[in-house]
Amino acid sequence: LGPAALAVADGRVLAYGPQAELRARCGEPRVVHDAGGRCVVPGWVDPHTHAVFGRTRQDEYERRLRGETYLQIAAAGGGIQSSVRDLRGRSDADLRDLAVARLREMLELGTTTVEIKSGYGLSYEDEARMLRIAATAAESVGLRAVRTCLAAHEVPPEYRDRRDAYVRLVCDEILPRIVGEGLADRLDVFCEPSVFDLEQTATILRRGLELGLRATVHADELEPFGGAALAARLGADSADHLIRIDEAGIAALAGASTVAVLLPGTVFSLGLRTYAPARAMIEAGVAVALATDFNPGSCPIASVPLIQAIACTQMRLTPAEALAACTVNAAWALGLQDEVGSLAPGRAADFLVLDVDDYRLVPYHAGRNPVREVWRDGRRLVPR
Repeated sequence: LGPAALAVADGRVLAYGPQAELRARCGEPRVVHDAGGRCVVPGWVDPHTHAVFGRTRQDEYERRLRGETYLQIAAAGGGIQSSVRDLRGRSDADLRDLAVARLREMLELGTTTVEIKSGYGLSYEDEARMLRIAATAAESVGLRAVRTCLAAHEVPPEYRDRRDAYVRLVCDEILPRIVGEGLADRLDVFCEPSVFDLEQTATILRRGLELGLRATVHADELEPFGGAALAARLGADSADHLIRIDEAGIAALAGASTVAVLLPGTVFSLGLRTYAPARAMIEAGVAVALATDFNPGSCPIASVPLIQAIACTQMRLTPAEALAACTVNAAWALGLQDEVGSLAPGRAADFLVLDVDDYRLVPYHAGRNPVREVWRDGRRLVPR
């Protein structure tokens, strides 16, 4: 068949296939870029991150190594609440500079589309500025960004004994104002017994859907609580984490269009033993995507290639399944399947030239950056 080729024009994919066939179909190209026999794959789509934050939390990492659990650290004032306190005291400029540096690292590791959540503000003002910073930081780096309002990430300290009142604040003030200013594409809720219960989660999700936001759910991470089934029932784009999902949750996802977004880097970083049951989900017919969950507490990993390696070795995904989970399936999890995640004709020309000739070497070389070039909309953003 001869060497393979990818034809691009005006930032979109025209066609792919044998080089001679493409020359016959598309004519002689104005510019030829020789990838030297290396793999060319779609740019990584990372559908779950918390990339806008202030300080890192390596102190909690050390505490977990000494035996404290995630919930114990949170009960002592650590966890999400510590990031909330820190973010509320930081300037926009400081947060933007930190976000730009982190997003640039993600781009160099091959991410071309990234979801960025709020959730460390827990007030309208701080949630809104997180979402604004997410947009400006991603634009300055060259990343395609999807913004998700996660005002229901935790209950802020000023509402500690008034959880239902905070749910009303999210529904009646925060979400309508966020939508009115065009600051988010989606909403998310941390659905767990210790955070927001099923009724509270459903209330917030339904309000967001009424306002025109797409939905996702932090579901069944700490307990088999029914969050995945709720996400499927309400038509959410995705249900994320799913470490403790049960058979009923898997069946619900298999019967819906909701994508299971798995975050193996979080399990790895927390030092847990149990990963989400990826093989059971795939065998049941669930669409599985992977994401970094990049955040300051439970997963400081920004590398999609490393996430693929963990998914293959610990959850027994094949390299092909991991590749699909970080591209086309991840695009479906964000509702962007017609724009990114594959090199089908008409899609955005977001692709990577890998420094390998076999895609299986991406998870095989765990910890190595296999990305030689990053292209977005037909423009090379990262050469190596």
